[in-house]
Amino acid sequence: MLKGKTALVTGSTSGIGLGIAMALARQGANIVLNGFGDADGPRAQVLEAGRAAGIKTGYHGADMSKPGDIQDMMDYAAKDFGRVDILVNNAGIQYVSAIQDFPVERWDAIIAINLSSAFHTTRLALPAMLAANWGRIINVASVHGLVASAQKSAYVAAKHGIVGLTKVTALETAPTGVTCNAICPGWVLTPLVQKQVDAKAAEKGISNEDAKKLLLGEKEPSMHFTTPEQLGELAAFFCSPAGDNVRGVAWNMDGGWAAQ
Repeated sequence: MLKGKTALVTGSTSGIGLGIAMALARQGANIVLNGFGDADGPRAQVLEAGRAAGIKTGYHGADMSKPGDIQDMMDYAAKDFGRVDILVNNAGIQYVSAIQDFPVERWDAIIAINLSSAFHTTRLALPAMLAANWGRIINVASVHGLVASAQKSAYVAAKHGIVGLTKVTALETAPTGVTCNAICPGWVLTPLVQKQVDAKAAEKGISNEDAKKLLLGEKEPSMHFTTPEQLGELAAFFCSPAGDNVRGVAWNMDGGWAAQ
């Protein structure tokens, strides 16, 4: 379905981003990965996922808090792949604290990586997408882009901002072949969430499995984690012809969290 297209997925060396990259690779898209840590392992996984379609992959280690790095990454993608047809803004970090105790530098980092980076990638990707009259911008928000939780002021503010940016981008591109939508997952068992599970297990003196059930029970009626693979399939749907007129949605995949 996406043969000849190129997808750039930020924060894609693990978790949700890697799941989305693999789903798009299976549809034939070339993939540009981004993230910290080991890139060779994830790149091999993506290549395997897209092996039947003969895809190629790239990697850029841009620090998504730095606009200069983001510019370099977008220039690299344009130079090596022609242009970015599909932009998935997934990079994100988390910090948990009451507002009065929230470190200012943590606030600034979360807003920069979780929100401002999506603005920078979008503004740089749009000209080529509009010239081609085809493009997909998928912003990975969160159920916290729709509702709030205590102790997560910066994350919730950033994710609400991502939903707002998604709507504005969708309106500005509405008459064109470029679409912009947001995915709003509930609990996904990524390394980021596993840290919260571990902390809850330590705090309560319970097993990891019991901590997972406690975490899900607080918010997610389905009592099941959403998987990166499921989120990848939703991203692939947005990129399909069926998604041509899906514009500006904040699509929650959250086991009923926001329905309460």
